[in-house]
Amino acid sequence: MDEAALRQLLDDVRDGRTDPDDAVSRLRRLPFADLGFARVDHHRLLRQGMAEAVYGPGKTPDQAARIVAELLARAEGSAVVLTRASAEQVSAVTETNPGATVTGTTVVWRAAPARSERVVVVTAGTADLVVADECCATLTAHGLVPGRLTDVGVAGIHRILGHVDELAEADAVVVVAGMEGALASVVGGLTGAPVVAVPTSVGYGAGLDGVTALLGMLASCAAGITVVGIDNGYGAACAVARLFLNPVRRTEVHR
Repeated sequence: MDEAALRQLLDDVRDGRTDPDDAVSRLRRLPFADLGFARVDHHRLLRQGMAEAVYGPGKTPDQAARIVAELLARAEGSAVVLTRASAEQVSAVTETNPGATVTGTTVVWRAAPARSERVVVVTAGTADLVVADECCATLTAHGLVPGRLTDVGVAGIHRILGHVDELAEADAVVVVAGMEGALASVVGGLTGAPVVAVPTSVGYGAGLDGVTALLGMLASCAAGITVVGIDNGYGAACAVARLFLNPVRRTEVHR
């Protein structure tokens, strides 16, 4: 339940369209729903503007399907996202909850209408596409349909330089890169838009499964880059969504 839905519910009670007992029943489930094995956080949509996502690993297919069903029943039209789903989980959740869009290991129901903000997802190499796909699917779920620049890493830097205008016009950019993670610094120097960098576990021995890319991005000389965890395409998308879905409410400061 988001703020608009809550206000509508109160208006319906005031105007006699909804019985107070029915409203109390709905509100009782607003903070969370206890499924026995999981407590589904229905209040998150009201607090953050985005419903709770379902993280696939560690859940049985039936558990994943039941959590998704609970969110779909109570999230008042908000997008529902399942990440890192196994093939068995995808089969179970889509059979139980029709209408899903599957992108790799990410499953989305009720994607929001497309918004006007321009988001670009940039990948250093094709080996980074799995993480980029997770990011793009999550962005699209929240109405931020991204453009994509694929395989434009620094080993052939002319490839990214051919898209300088596109980067300059973006409202936000996500950079997905492994190896030494240098692409984030390059992009950060080419655009004034917020840049969210995602280190990936792509790379040889000294890449340390993404640690080298992570440290390189954190040490970037391009000021103001935000860095999320290794392979966390979902987290990068949510960082961008917070920029546009939850505008800061300014309050007057009294001195």
